[in-house]
Amino acid sequence: MLVRQVFGAVIILHKGERGMIKYVIKRLLLFIPILLGISFIALIFIDIAPGDPVAIITGWDAKPEEIAKVAAELKLDRPILVRYFEFVMNAVKGDLGVTFYTKRPVMPDILARFPYTALLASMSVILSILIGVPLGIYAATHQYSWKDNVAILISLVLVSMPSFWLALLLVRLLAVKLNLVAVSGIQHWSSWVLPTFSIAAGYAASISRQARSNMLQVIREDYITTARAKGQSEGVILYRHALKNACIPLVMTIGSLFGMALGGSLVTEIIFSIPGLGQYMIKSLTNRDYPAIQGTVLFMSVIFCIVILVIDIAFAFIDPRIRSQYLRKKMKAGEVI
Repeated sequence: MLVRQVFGAVIILHKGERGMIKYVIKRLLLFIPILLGISFIALIFIDIAPGDPVAIITGWDAKPEEIAKVAAELKLDRPILVRYFEFVMNAVKGDLGVTFYTKRPVMPDILARFPYTALLASMSVILSILIGVPLGIYAATHQYSWKDNVAILISLVLVSMPSFWLALLLVRLLAVKLNLVAVSGIQHWSSWVLPTFSIAAGYAASISRQARSNMLQVIREDYITTARAKGQSEGVILYRHALKNACIPLVMTIGSLFGMALGGSLVTEIIFSIPGLGQYMIKSLTNRDYPAIQGTVLFMSVIFCIVILVIDIAFAFIDPRIRSQYLRKKMKAGEVI
Protein backbone atom coordinates (compact mmCIF):
# COMPACT_ATOMS: atom_id res chain seq x y z
CA MET A 1 0.00 0.00 0.00
CA LEU A 2 2.76 2.44 0.95
CA VAL A 3 4.79 1.62 -2.16
CA ARG A 4 1.72 2.14 -4.34
CA GLN A 5 0.97 5.51 -2.74
CA VAL A 6 4.55 6.70 -3.19
CA PHE A 7 4.60 5.48 -6.78
CA GLY A 8 1.33 7.26 -7.48
CA ALA A 9 2.66 10.46 -5.94
CA VAL A 10 5.77 10.29 -8.12
CA ILE A 11 3.64 9.84 -11.27
CA ILE A 12 1.40 12.77 -10.37
CA LEU A 13 4.39 14.95 -9.59
CA HIS A 14 5.90 13.96 -12.92
CA LYS A 15 2.72 15.02 -14.65
CA GLY A 16 2.74 18.33 -12.82
CA GLU A 17 6.50 18.72 -12.84
CA ARG A 18 6.37 22.08 -14.62
CA GLY A 19 4.33 23.61 -11.84
CA MET A 20 6.69 22.12 -9.27
CA ILE A 21 9.76 23.40 -11.08
CA LYS A 22 8.26 26.89 -11.30
CA TYR A 23 7.46 26.77 -7.58
CA VAL A 24 11.00 25.71 -6.69
CA ILE A 25 12.51 28.42 -8.88
CA LYS A 26 10.29 31.07 -7.26
CA ARG A 27 11.34 29.94 -3.81
CA LEU A 28 15.02 29.93 -4.75
CA LEU A 29 14.73 33.45 -6.14
CA LEU A 30 12.96 34.52 -2.95
CA PHE A 31 15.90 33.23 -0.90
CA ILE A 32 18.27 35.70 -2.57
CA PRO A 33 16.95 38.91 -0.91
CA ILE A 34 16.47 37.01 2.37
CA LEU A 35 20.09 35.88 2.47
CA LEU A 36 21.33 39.31 1.38
CA GLY A 37 19.33 40.96 4.16
CA ILE A 38 20.54 38.49 6.80
CA SER A 39 24.19 38.87 5.83
CA PHE A 40 23.93 42.67 5.77
CA ILE A 41 22.22 42.82 9.17
CA ALA A 42 24.89 40.50 10.59
CA LEU A 43 27.63 42.79 9.28
CA ILE A 44 25.97 45.85 10.80
CA PHE A 45 25.59 44.23 14.21
CA ILE A 46 29.16 42.99 14.42
CA ASP A 47 30.45 46.35 13.16
CA ILE A 48 28.64 48.38 15.83
CA ALA A 49 29.22 45.85 18.62
CA PRO A 50 31.77 46.82 21.30
CA GLY A 51 35.27 45.57 20.69
CA ASP A 52 37.86 46.21 17.99
CA PRO A 53 39.57 43.24 16.31
CA VAL A 54 42.50 45.46 15.36
CA ALA A 55 43.06 46.41 19.01
CA ILE A 56 42.79 42.74 20.02
CA ILE A 57 45.45 41.75 17.49
CA THR A 58 47.88 44.61 17.99
CA GLY A 59 47.33 45.16 21.70
CA TRP A 60 46.07 48.27 23.45
CA ASP A 61 49.48 49.92 23.56
CA ALA A 62 50.22 49.64 19.82
CA LYS A 63 51.38 52.63 17.84
CA PRO A 64 49.01 54.37 15.40
CA GLU A 65 51.15 53.28 12.45
CA GLU A 66 50.90 49.64 13.46
CA ILE A 67 47.13 49.92 14.01
CA ALA A 68 46.66 51.48 10.57
CA LYS A 69 48.77 48.75 8.96
CA VAL A 70 46.78 45.92 10.56
CA ALA A 71 43.48 47.62 9.70
CA ALA A 72 44.55 47.87 6.07
CA GLU A 73 45.60 44.20 6.03
CA LEU A 74 42.21 43.17 7.43
CA LYS A 75 40.43 45.57 5.04
CA LEU A 76 38.70 47.23 7.99
CA ASP A 77 39.71 50.69 6.82
CA ARG A 78 37.16 50.46 4.01
CA PRO A 79 33.50 51.61 4.21
CA ILE A 80 31.02 49.01 5.39
CA LEU A 81 29.16 48.92 2.06
CA VAL A 82 32.39 48.18 0.19
CA ARG A 83 33.23 45.36 2.60
CA TYR A 84 29.72 43.96 2.28
CA PHE A 85 29.82 44.03 -1.52
CA GLU A 86 33.17 42.22 -1.53
CA PHE A 87 31.83 39.62 0.90
CA VAL A 88 28.78 38.94 -1.27
CA MET A 89 30.83 38.66 -4.46
CA ASN A 90 33.24 36.21 -2.83
CA ALA A 91 30.41 34.25 -1.17
CA VAL A 92 28.80 33.65 -4.57
CA LYS A 93 32.06 31.95 -5.57
CA GLY A 94 32.07 29.85 -2.40
CA ASP A 95 34.71 31.94 -0.67
CA LEU A 96 33.72 33.22 2.79
CA GLY A 97 37.09 34.84 3.46
CA VAL A 98 39.85 33.98 5.92
CA THR A 99 39.89 34.38 9.67
CA PHE A 100 41.67 37.33 11.22
CA TYR A 101 43.81 35.24 13.56
CA THR A 102 44.61 31.83 12.07
CA LYS A 103 44.46 33.06 8.46
CA ARG A 104 42.59 29.88 7.58
CA PRO A 105 39.75 29.89 5.05
CA VAL A 106 36.39 30.08 6.77
CA MET A 107 34.53 27.61 4.54
CA PRO A 108 36.73 24.54 5.30
CA ASP A 109 36.46 25.29 9.03
CA ILE A 110 32.66 25.45 8.79
CA LEU A 111 32.42 22.27 6.73
CA ALA A 112 34.65 20.42 9.20
CA ARG A 113 32.49 21.40 12.18
CA PHE A 114 29.03 21.34 10.63
CA PRO A 115 28.63 17.50 10.68
CA TYR A 116 28.71 17.53 14.51
CA THR A 117 26.05 20.25 14.63
CA ALA A 118 23.91 18.49 12.01
CA LEU A 119 24.23 15.16 13.85
CA LEU A 120 23.19 16.70 17.16
CA ALA A 121 20.24 18.51 15.57
CA SER A 122 19.11 15.39 13.67
CA MET A 123 19.22 13.15 16.74
CA SER A 124 17.37 15.77 18.78
CA VAL A 125 14.58 16.11 16.23
CA ILE A 126 14.23 12.33 15.84
CA LEU A 127 14.04 11.89 19.62
CA SER A 128 11.51 14.71 19.91
CA ILE A 129 9.31 13.00 17.29
CA LEU A 130 9.52 9.66 19.10
CA ILE A 131 8.46 11.36 22.34
CA GLY A 132 6.12 14.09 21.14
CA VAL A 133 3.89 12.28 18.65
CA PRO A 134 2.87 9.37 20.96
CA LEU A 135 2.42 11.79 23.85
CA GLY A 136 0.15 14.03 21.76
CA ILE A 137 -1.90 11.10 20.49
CA TYR A 138 -2.26 9.69 23.99
CA ALA A 139 -3.44 13.06 25.28
CA ALA A 140 -5.95 13.45 22.43
CA THR A 141 -7.45 9.98 22.93
CA HIS A 142 -7.90 10.69 26.66
CA GLN A 143 -9.24 14.23 26.32
CA TYR A 144 -10.30 16.01 29.55
CA SER A 145 -9.06 13.12 31.71
CA TRP A 146 -6.29 13.32 34.30
CA LYS A 147 -3.98 11.61 31.77
CA ASP A 148 -4.62 14.44 29.30
CA ASN A 149 -3.97 17.04 32.01
CA VAL A 150 -0.69 15.37 33.01
CA ALA A 151 0.47 15.23 29.39
CA ILE A 152 -0.41 18.92 28.89
CA LEU A 153 1.41 19.84 32.11
CA ILE A 154 4.55 17.95 31.05
CA SER A 155 4.48 19.63 27.65
CA LEU A 156 4.02 23.06 29.21
CA VAL A 157 6.94 22.56 31.59
CA LEU A 158 9.29 21.27 28.87
CA VAL A 159 8.40 23.95 26.33
CA SER A 160 8.90 26.69 28.93
CA MET A 161 12.26 25.40 30.15
CA PRO A 162 15.36 26.82 28.40
CA SER A 163 17.46 24.06 26.85
CA PHE A 164 20.71 25.30 28.37
CA TRP A 165 19.18 25.32 31.87
CA LEU A 166 17.85 21.80 31.39
CA ALA A 167 21.29 20.77 30.14
CA LEU A 168 22.93 22.06 33.31
CA LEU A 169 20.39 20.22 35.46
CA LEU A 170 21.00 16.99 33.56
CA VAL A 171 24.75 17.37 33.93
CA ARG A 172 24.39 17.95 37.67
CA LEU A 173 22.09 14.97 38.21
CA LEU A 174 23.04 12.28 35.69
CA ALA A 175 26.71 13.01 35.07
CA VAL A 176 28.03 14.45 38.34
CA LYS A 177 25.92 12.80 41.05
CA LEU A 178 24.90 9.51 39.44
CA ASN A 179 27.83 9.20 37.01
CA LEU A 180 25.65 7.47 34.42
CA VAL A 181 26.81 9.23 31.26
CA ALA A 182 29.78 11.23 30.05
CA VAL A 183 29.79 14.94 30.76
CA SER A 184 31.34 16.21 27.55
CA GLY A 185 33.20 15.29 24.40
CA ILE A 186 32.36 13.03 21.48
CA GLN A 187 34.58 10.04 22.23
CA HIS A 188 31.77 7.78 23.52
CA TRP A 189 28.14 7.36 22.53
CA SER A 190 27.00 8.24 26.06
CA SER A 191 28.42 11.74 25.65
CA TRP A 192 25.65 12.45 23.10
CA VAL A 193 22.81 11.47 25.44
CA LEU A 194 22.58 14.63 27.53
CA PRO A 195 22.95 17.20 24.71
CA THR A 196 20.46 15.32 22.55
CA PHE A 197 17.83 15.07 25.26
CA SER A 198 18.31 18.65 26.47
CA ILE A 199 17.48 19.95 22.97
CA ALA A 200 14.80 17.38 22.20
CA ALA A 201 12.78 18.00 25.39
CA GLY A 202 11.44 21.39 24.35
CA TYR A 203 10.81 20.32 20.76
CA ALA A 204 9.01 17.17 21.93
CA ALA A 205 6.67 19.38 23.94
CA SER A 206 5.89 21.51 20.88
CA ILE A 207 5.29 18.44 18.73
CA SER A 208 3.04 16.83 21.34
CA ARG A 209 0.89 19.96 21.61
CA GLN A 210 0.60 20.16 17.82
CA ALA A 211 -0.13 16.42 17.53
CA ARG A 212 -2.83 16.61 20.20
CA SER A 213 -4.53 19.55 18.48
CA ASN A 214 -4.39 17.90 15.05
CA MET A 215 -5.64 14.56 16.36
CA LEU A 216 -8.57 16.17 18.17
CA GLN A 217 -9.57 17.91 14.95
CA VAL A 218 -9.25 14.78 12.81
CA ILE A 219 -11.16 12.37 15.06
CA ARG A 220 -14.22 14.64 14.78
CA GLU A 221 -14.32 14.36 10.99
CA ASP A 222 -17.15 12.58 9.21
CA TYR A 223 -15.00 9.82 7.75
CA ILE A 224 -13.92 8.81 11.26
CA THR A 225 -17.59 8.56 12.26
CA THR A 226 -18.24 6.49 9.15
CA ALA A 227 -15.36 4.16 10.01
CA ARG A 228 -16.81 3.64 13.48
CA ALA A 229 -20.24 2.98 11.99
CA LYS A 230 -18.72 0.24 9.82
CA GLY A 231 -17.55 -1.50 12.97
CA GLN A 232 -13.81 -0.93 12.60
CA SER A 233 -11.77 -1.15 15.77
CA GLU A 234 -10.46 1.97 17.47
CA GLY A 235 -6.90 0.90 16.78
CA VAL A 236 -7.51 0.69 13.04
CA ILE A 237 -9.39 3.99 13.05
CA LEU A 238 -6.67 5.71 15.03
CA TYR A 239 -3.53 4.48 13.27
CA ARG A 240 -4.82 3.83 9.74
CA HIS A 241 -7.18 6.76 9.21
CA ALA A 242 -6.73 9.48 11.81
CA LEU A 243 -2.97 9.42 12.39
CA LYS A 244 -2.02 9.77 8.72
CA ASN A 245 -4.08 12.92 8.27
CA ALA A 246 -3.18 14.35 11.68
CA CYS A 247 0.53 14.09 10.91
CA ILE A 248 0.36 16.13 7.70
CA PRO A 249 0.52 19.54 9.47
CA LEU A 250 3.31 18.18 11.68
CA VAL A 251 5.65 17.98 8.70
CA MET A 252 6.07 21.75 8.54
CA THR A 253 6.42 21.95 12.31
CA ILE A 254 9.13 19.29 12.34
CA GLY A 255 10.97 20.96 9.47
CA SER A 256 10.94 24.29 11.28
CA LEU A 257 12.12 22.60 14.48
CA PHE A 258 15.06 21.07 12.62
CA GLY A 259 16.13 24.51 11.48
CA MET A 260 15.70 25.80 15.02
CA ALA A 261 17.66 22.81 16.36
CA LEU A 262 20.62 23.79 14.20
CA GLY A 263 20.68 27.18 15.92
CA GLY A 264 19.75 25.88 19.36
CA SER A 265 22.50 23.29 19.31
CA LEU A 266 25.12 26.07 19.17
CA VAL A 267 24.62 26.87 22.87
CA THR A 268 24.37 23.22 23.87
CA GLU A 269 27.64 22.45 22.09
CA ILE A 270 29.45 24.88 24.35
CA ILE A 271 28.05 23.28 27.52
CA PHE A 272 29.01 19.75 26.44
CA SER A 273 32.26 20.64 24.59
CA ILE A 274 31.10 19.37 21.20
CA PRO A 275 33.42 20.64 18.42
CA GLY A 276 30.62 21.94 16.23
CA LEU A 277 29.73 25.36 14.92
CA GLY A 278 28.72 26.52 18.41
CA GLN A 279 32.25 26.71 19.76
CA TYR A 280 33.44 28.14 16.46
CA MET A 281 30.81 30.87 16.57
CA ILE A 282 31.39 31.82 20.20
CA LYS A 283 35.15 31.98 19.71
CA SER A 284 34.64 34.16 16.65
CA LEU A 285 32.29 36.48 18.54
CA THR A 286 34.75 36.78 21.42
CA ASN A 287 37.62 37.67 19.11
CA ARG A 288 35.44 39.83 16.81
CA ASP A 289 36.48 37.66 13.88
CA TYR A 290 34.24 39.26 11.26
CA PRO A 291 34.75 36.79 8.37
CA ALA A 292 34.09 33.78 10.61
CA ILE A 293 30.94 35.36 12.06
CA GLN A 294 29.57 36.44 8.69
CA GLY A 295 30.41 33.11 7.08
CA THR A 296 28.78 31.06 9.84
CA VAL A 297 25.61 33.18 9.85
CA LEU A 298 25.29 32.99 6.06
CA PHE A 299 25.99 29.25 5.99
CA MET A 300 23.39 28.50 8.67
CA SER A 301 20.87 30.73 6.89
CA VAL A 302 21.37 28.85 3.64
CA ILE A 303 20.92 25.49 5.40
CA PHE A 304 17.72 26.70 7.06
CA CYS A 305 16.31 27.94 3.74
CA ILE A 306 17.12 24.60 2.12
CA VAL A 307 15.40 22.70 4.93
CA ILE A 308 12.24 24.79 4.57
CA LEU A 309 12.26 24.30 0.78
CA VAL A 310 12.65 20.52 1.13
CA ILE A 311 9.76 20.41 3.60
CA ASP A 312 7.55 22.40 1.23
CA ILE A 313 8.34 20.01 -1.61
CA ALA A 314 7.72 17.02 0.66
CA PHE A 315 4.17 18.26 1.14
CA ALA A 316 3.49 17.37 -2.48
CA PHE A 317 4.26 13.73 -1.68
CA ILE A 318 2.29 13.68 1.57
CA ASP A 319 -0.78 15.85 1.06
CA PRO A 320 -2.99 14.84 -1.90
CA ARG A 321 -4.63 18.27 -1.88
CA ILE A 322 -1.36 19.89 -2.90
CA ARG A 323 -0.73 17.27 -5.59
CA SER A 324 -4.16 17.93 -7.04
CA GLN A 325 -3.38 21.65 -7.35
CA TYR A 326 -0.70 20.95 -9.96
CA LEU A 327 -3.11 18.73 -11.87
CA ARG A 328 -5.86 21.36 -11.82
CA LYS A 329 -3.47 24.03 -13.06
CA LYS A 330 -2.45 21.89 -16.01
CA MET A 331 -6.07 20.94 -16.76
CA LYS A 332 -7.10 24.60 -16.73
CA ALA A 333 -4.30 25.32 -19.14
CA GLY A 334 -5.82 22.79 -21.53
CA GLU A 335 -3.03 20.23 -21.21
CA VAL A 336 -3.88 16.54 -21.48
CA ILE A 337 -2.56 14.45 -18.54
